[in-house]
Amino acid sequence: MNYLQTLKFGSDKLKYHNINTHILDSEILLSLTLNTSREKILMNLDTNIKKNKFEKFKKLLSRREKKEPIAYITNKKEFWKNIFYVNSNVLIPRPETELIVEEVLKNTHIYSSKKFLEIGTGSGCLVVSIIKERPKCFATAIDISRKALNIAKFNAKMHHLINKINFVNIDIDKIQFSKYDFIVSNPPYIKKFDLSRLDESVKIFEPYIAFEGGIDGLREINKLIIKSKKLLKKNGKLIFEIGHGQSLIIKKILNKNGFFLNKVIKDISSIPRVMVSTKLI
Repeated sequence: MNYLQTLKFGSDKLKYHNINTHILDSEILLSLTLNTSREKILMNLDTNIKKNKFEKFKKLLSRREKKEPIAYITNKKEFWKNIFYVNSNVLIPRPETELIVEEVLKNTHIYSSKKFLEIGTGSGCLVVSIIKERPKCFATAIDISRKALNIAKFNAKMHHLINKINFVNIDIDKIQFSKYDFIVSNPPYIKKFDLSRLDESVKIFEPYIAFEGGIDGLREINKLIIKSKKLLKKNGKLIFEIGHGQSLIIKKILNKNGFFLNKVIKDISSIPRVMVSTKLI
């Protein structure tokens, strides 16, 4: 069986299991199997695949058939301009979270020397991307999950930033650090009873703790705002991701806690997704 036939075999199996990205996923999994690029495979479609490699390919297909995300199978995900290691202990980075990076860059310059705090760092993709863009800045990144924090540290090392980011295994309620210029976060914001509506691959494989935001979806966002009031310098920025339909009530929470809402950024689907606010007092 050559590469073309192998790709069709994989695509057909994934399509049968209702994987919408069956063609692309088959190419990615064969690339992983052969440890070569998709482009090289597509340029050598007549090449025959070895039996042991075909067996490995089938095992990877089996994982994807069960709806395991491609990012967890390949252990990598692109975010901003970088590749990050991921597994089922961390949330898979989403494109909409890149809006936070964009806003940080708009509010700083290349020679900025600011102090950042990321609350709930997960894979570390957000804080690492920011510090790579602003190399004179320093950051602290916290997470309640020790397993997630280990992955974040691994990614910081991979991008040569382990000495620029202080990783701390701590809950948001127990933070007693110094004052920061910026606090960034992608907190859990999905209502508890809406979790059942999530895509099957998300429900089964991604960490529950990264999504569940309580009955109203605002439990962790409330904590984030209240804690940021204590941890931010005057005129410091709080930039964070929110869920669908939450912007109006969160604006009231921000105002109540002495924040001015600078703007709300919509994602590619025109859903309010990121809030930029300034601590006034």
